[in-house]
Amino acid sequence: QVQLVESGGGLVQAGGSLRLSCAATRNIFSSVVMAWYRQAPEKQRELVAGITNAGSTNYADSVKGRFTISRDNAKNTVRLQMNSLKPEDTGIYYCHVLWSGGFESWGQGTQVTVSS
Repeated sequence: QVQLVESGGGLVQAGGSLRLSCAATRNIFSSVVMAWYRQAPEKQRELVAGITNAGSTNYADSVKGRFTISRDNAKNTVRLQMNSLKPEDTGIYYCHVLWSGGFESWGQGTQVTVSS
């Protein structure tokens, strides 16, 4: 069973930065899309950013220009660099991978809290 291990969450003041990492226990060359989602209290989980195996990226409008998603194939890792953080970025951030063959994996989630 594939595991995704997330790290890098924490508490930061508005305007600060955090970098999230997600390490997979499987070679990510077999992934189709790797992404980060977030879920704020009493809100639905939403897509924050995604990156395909070819390196194409997409972002939620609310994070464009502030967040950058990247992947390190050698380390089977996807990262999310978050700059200029806002209180509304607070939530649990989840790593997600869609694998070739159609199955998917979710990480356990990492808390990001941005204070005003």
